[in-house]
Amino acid sequence: MGKKSRVKTQKSGSGASAVVSPKEMMNLISELLQKCSSAAPPAGKEWEEYILIRGLVEKIRKKQKGMSIVFDGSREDYFPDLMSWAQENGASCDSFTVADFGPEGYGLRATRDIKAEELFLWIPRKMQMTVESAQNSVLGPLYGQDRILQAMGNVTLALHLLCERANPASSWLPYIHSLPQEYDTPLYYQQEDVQLLLGTQAVQDVLIQVNRHTTTHSKLPLKDSFTFDDYRWAVSSVMTRQNQIPTEDGSRVTLALIPLWDMCNHTNGLITTGYNLEDDRCECVALQDYKENEQIYIFYGTRSNAEFVIHNGFFFQDNAHDRVKIKLGVSKSERLYAMKAEVLARAGIPASCIFALHCSEPPISAQLLAFLRVFCMTEEELKDYLLGDRVINKIFTLGNSEFPVSWDNEIKLWTFLETRAALLLKTYKTTSEEDQSMLEKPDLSLHSRLAIQLRLAEKQILEKASASGRAKRLHFQKKQEEGALLPRYEESDIALLENTDSDAKLPIILRKLEEVEEGQEIPMEEHSPFLNGEKALYGMSMEANGEKVPAGGVKVVN
Repeated sequence: MGKKSRVKTQKSGSGASAVVSPKEMMNLISELLQKCSSAAPPAGKEWEEYILIRGLVEKIRKKQKGMSIVFDGSREDYFPDLMSWAQENGASCDSFTVADFGPEGYGLRATRDIKAEELFLWIPRKMQMTVESAQNSVLGPLYGQDRILQAMGNVTLALHLLCERANPASSWLPYIHSLPQEYDTPLYYQQEDVQLLLGTQAVQDVLIQVNRHTTTHSKLPLKDSFTFDDYRWAVSSVMTRQNQIPTEDGSRVTLALIPLWDMCNHTNGLITTGYNLEDDRCECVALQDYKENEQIYIFYGTRSNAEFVIHNGFFFQDNAHDRVKIKLGVSKSERLYAMKAEVLARAGIPASCIFALHCSEPPISAQLLAFLRVFCMTEEELKDYLLGDRVINKIFTLGNSEFPVSWDNEIKLWTFLETRAALLLKTYKTTSEEDQSMLEKPDLSLHSRLAIQLRLAEKQILEKASASGRAKRLHFQKKQEEGALLPRYEESDIALLENTDSDAKLPIILRKLEEVEEGQEIPMEEHSPFLNGEKALYGMSMEANGEKVPAGGVKVVN
């Protein structure tokens, strides 16, 4: 975005705070560390803890003012050096240039016509910043003895980035100079911006992000000039750009920052980036035909808008993959808990899960349909799925919309969904109409706009889910009143179930379960290694927060 910056570390003078004693700073940092390391706050107390943590962080930031390393000039001043460096190191640079696309930020602009599926971009491993390159850097000794760094590749990359930024001789400086000086992730939000997310399903993840990234490392090689703002910048750089690539021997995956490729903005489509192990480079083919001077896009992956806002700092208006997380579980105090848990286990579903309500129709996946059917089963229905000769085969039908357990069961589950979505809507402090009005204000800050857009999108998904639940309930009530015969599952249906393209018809145990145990992130689509000719390639998508989470249209971090 071309924000201005300086090339030195300021420790005194204009813009810098008074000298702070090491003891005073250590006391603040110790207090912050203790607060962030303590047990999770009781339900309903998360916001109070956030206020306390933010207060400590702001005190530290005030005392560290003017101590961060920043560069002269604006980002665009360094793009020619980035392109020259890339060309010198064997990257492809003859099909595009870096350009400013206004609200979308910087991106790649085609300098010639490019055909769909044409290989137009490749980045050799030696240009990429990886966990392995961190181990071979000044950070190596610390990595070798620190279990946190060994377990969290994203933190390792962030510290690697900071160490290289402070090294005037770093080979990665042309890349580091080209990165944004600030980001629009929630780590940069004002308190009032975060407050706009209270009551949303995403706010918990925002607060967790703040808590997770407010502690520092006392043994870092550059600890004497290491500030919270430095770490916030590095974490956001990694969070918005990291991706998984294979190690050199292809035996496992590692995290990497991939220069130039990470300048591409997102649009809807398919993953078109892979890793070529034979040539040891990241390769990207064109998602579609591009004319000269058009912007070149890639597809980050099937991410929700909550993930876009939290991990990338933008909201994608036309997100066909948007969804809202919903936490559901069978109560252990329920009389039928053991039976329900057993049926769910046979279907590969935990008794307590984080599911998702989708913006599309139907709003629930095959897994959530199966869970709700079991959740609403009577004792006799449960026995029917636990005992008998064909119980294993019947598990195949739990996630299939064409084979209800009973009309009564269908009515119960859709009534539950209708009611649950309606109850969640009541937890918001504003209506959808009020949010729409707020978004029309011309003086609304970018971060406030992002928060309100996310809040509104959640409500719209819940409204659709509730309406869908009502329509389905009425449909099955009519079936019951008409005395319609219940569709029966036959052995011959297995082949049909296995070969259909419809998600709702797939046998539950033959699909990768998209929901996970409570307290974990919902994993997105993963791309397994595939072959292209004789070259081993790995499908790639933008990662977030060091976890296997792929990252539409606008990527304002570029």
